[in-house]
Order: sequence, then C-alpha cells, then structure tokens
Amino acid sequence: MHVHERLSRLRLMAPPIGQCAVAAALAWLVAKDLLGHSRPFFAPIAVVVCIGVGLGQRLRRVVELVVGVSLGVGVGDLLVSWIGSGAWQIALVVALAMAIAVLLDSGSLIVLQAGSSAVLVATLLPPSGTGGIDRMADALVGGLMGLAAVALLPASPSALAHRHAAGMFDTLADALRGIAEAIEQSRSSLAAEALEAARGSQTNVEEFKQALETSREIATISPLHRYRRTRLEGYEKAAVPLDHALRNARVLARRAIVALDGSSALPPWLPGSLRALAGATLLLRDELADGRTPEQAREAILEVASRQGGGRWGFSADVMVAQVRSIIVDLLQATGTDREEAVAALPPLEAPSKRDVSGGT
Repeated sequence: MHVHERLSRLRLMAPPIGQCAVAAALAWLVAKDLLGHSRPFFAPIAVVVCIGVGLGQRLRRVVELVVGVSLGVGVGDLLVSWIGSGAWQIALVVALAMAIAVLLDSGSLIVLQAGSSAVLVATLLPPSGTGGIDRMADALVGGLMGLAAVALLPASPSALAHRHAAGMFDTLADALRGIAEAIEQSRSSLAAEALEAARGSQTNVEEFKQALETSREIATISPLHRYRRTRLEGYEKAAVPLDHALRNARVLARRAIVALDGSSALPPWLPGSLRALAGATLLLRDELADGRTPEQAREAILEVASRQGGGRWGFSADVMVAQVRSIIVDLLQATGTDREEAVAALPPLEAPSKRDVSGGT
C-alpha cells in the first residue's frame, strides 16, 4: 500500500479514532470518579470495542460486549473462588465461558470477550466481593459512552457513505476507460492492466457496504443527523448494482484480452460507449454526493443504451457487447431504475443467422 493510500485510509478512520480517544477517557473518569471503581479498565476497553476503527453494527457490539464481559466475569468469579488459579483452572474457566457463550449466541464478539474476561479474572483479577458486578458495570459504562460519542461526535452519514462509494465509482470508471483505450490501441496489455486494477475493487465494495451500515446507524442514533437518512437512499439503491457492474467490468476486461490477443474484429462504437459509460459513472457519483436525484446520470446512460449497435461480430466481441449491455442495466439500476425498465431501454439484439449457428460454410 502506497503512502498516499495509507494517508487516505487514515483520513477515513480519523472520526472513529477521535471518538475512541475522547470516549475512552470519559468512560474511565465516569467509572472511576462517579462509580468509585479503583481500576475500571473494562470501561475504556468497552469504548474501543464498541466504536472501533471498523464500521457497522455498533449497537450489536455494545450488547455482545456487555454480555460477553458479564459471562466471562461471572463464570470466572464463580469457578476461581471454588477451584483457585492455575494452568488447568484457566483452561477449564476459558473453555466453560466460551462454550456457554456459543450456546447463548453465535456472535464472535460475545465468545471472544467471554474467554478474555475469564482469563483476566483467573489470572490478574481474582474474585473479591463485588468485583464481578463492578466489572460488568464498567463494561456497560464504556458501551454507553461509546454510543454517546457516536451520537454526539458523529461523522456525517452521507459524507461517510460518499467517501467509501467514491472508490467504487472511480474504479469502475477507470476500468471502462482502460478497456476503451486497450481497444483503440489494439493492446491486450492495457486490458490486462485494467483487469488487474478492477480486481482490487472487492475491497472497496465491502468497505462501502460497511460504511452504509454505519451511516444508517449514525442517522438512527444521532439526533443531529436523523434528517440525513433520506440522503442515504440513493447510495442504498446503488450499492448492489454497482457491485454487479464492477463484476461485469472484470469479465469485460478478461474477454477484451482474449479478443485483442486473437485480433478479433470489435464493434467500432464500443470504445466510445465505454468512455461515455465511464463519464456517466462519475456523474452518478457526483449527483449522489450532492444529494440530488441522479437524473443527469440516468439520461447519460440511456443515451449510451440507445446507441448500442446490432450485428454479429464473432464470439469474443459478442460476449463483450453482452457485458456492456449488462453494465448499462446495472448502472441504470444504480440510478433507481427498476430492472425491467432498464432492460427495456436497450435495443433488441439481432438473432444469430443460420451461418453463425452452423459456423459458416
């Protein structure tokens, strides 16, 4: 990963890092000064686990964290007070706590937190009086402080979605332009470069899905951003179609490599259509970022759809044409058009002639 990519990722993660830092300090102060706990380390730990530098499911993480800590501390306190501390005692406490967690819920955080909490109780923090209850309270305080930080110190949900969606839009546009250039110059190596760049898009897709989940969560939790929930609808409609468009672009690039290596004849209008789709992709990105209905992007995609030529060009070329048509449908769906209407926007393909079917004579 290059330096500018690392810096870009740091900028994306800056809001949750700031939330973690502020909320961890406040959780420690609340548990120590208001609740009177001498070593409330579970409180800041709960904040970090709740907010994290990852995205999404923070509400669920709070519940899993508190349940996991409570289970691990409860089992640990109960067993260690009976059987003492030692190697085999640790093995028994951890196994029992994690087994109970698995039976209660399939969430990985509950299981891991139950096991780690049991280890702490069995080694560093032997049970004493109300220690178990205090630790559960610390975890709850940390979880609540983490949610408060998300609610009161939030990133803009729409801005968060846009930042992560931009990678998908840019990757798709670059792939389409790269394939167009490869066709224009009859160089399969350029198509191979476009394919290689597009292969890394799945990371962008997963990050975008997580960012959408987090954006919805912020808009739900934070009273400051509830009115922005409607601005997320465009991204929610575009998420799956964009994923499909990127997959189709990868197939298109692979077929372009085959076609160019085999010197297959390709439709002369194909590079122009690809460049026009790349421009429409970026227009869709900008309209969604501005919170506008993507009407201009839809019109641009429909214009490309209307120019799809007919005729038969050979197997590789026909596959490429089919992939371009699929990408057009995907992008129209990303603008909010239903699939039936998107498919209807394409001119019908000519049926293969008997000569094509028979392979010629």
